[in-house]
Amino acid sequence: MGNRHRPQLTSASRPLTFEVEAVNERGELLPTPIAGEHPLTLYLDKREIVTLMTLGQAPEALTIGYLRNQRLVGSIEEIAAIQVDWETDSVAVTTRRGVKGLRERLKKRTVTTGCGQGTVFGDLMEEIDSIQLRDDVKLTEETLYGLLDAVRHRETIYKSAGAVHGCALADGAHVLYFVEDVGRHNAVDAIAGQMWLDGVDGSDKIFYTTGRLTSEMVIKAAQMRIPFLVSRSGLTEMGHSIASQVGITMIGRAVTKHYLLFTGKHRFVKTAMPTMLA
Repeated sequence: MGNRHRPQLTSASRPLTFEVEAVNERGELLPTPIAGEHPLTLYLDKREIVTLMTLGQAPEALTIGYLRNQRLVGSIEEIAAIQVDWETDSVAVTTRRGVKGLRERLKKRTVTTGCGQGTVFGDLMEEIDSIQLRDDVKLTEETLYGLLDAVRHRETIYKSAGAVHGCALADGAHVLYFVEDVGRHNAVDAIAGQMWLDGVDGSDKIFYTTGRLTSEMVIKAAQMRIPFLVSRSGLTEMGHSIASQVGITMIGRAVTKHYLLFTGKHRFVKTAMPTMLA
């Protein structure tokens, strides 16, 4: 992994919370932390692509993951440099050889239910039929409970300020990455970008999100070849349909020791109940 290509990167994380004054129900003035939110306009080889509203926790990884999940670049090796400049609220991405067919891909936009993003480029279903997820990996109920407990005990921006979504990539119950952002799709993209930077294979990993499981969330997990998708929230009909089609193991309403297993039941192993003594 030491010889892996890494583009030239800034390191431009913003302060994640800001303190403002609020008045409570008793008329008391309280200093209160709130989540940051900043526009970040992405330029790809000097062409404006999109403006993302972001917390600013990991803008470089967010940019890489956005380009990855939008299928605008095919590998980390195609990216030469990423320069985040908060004075102009912009990020400039330079590729090594340009992006073929970029103009055509940008012409087709699909409005999504995503907060903080809102569009995807090209055909949402373009790659679904060709995606093959591993069937030789399993998720045990015990591991699921361990992951939920690990996420619950993290110190998060949500606990202090609210107003954000959190996503995690886990190897079993061990959290590899945890990212929060004002939009759940931004948090997914930031993890996807960090996976590319670190050369992490998703084919045996678990993706956790606090947000609902929409079609786009399922597609992004499948694109990263992640077989397990877990959410604290619920799901949409199209999210369920695509998860069934691609064969992803999707679990919703997962809190403490409660969950609903919706799709991909063949990978889930339920903990055996202890035998009751007569």
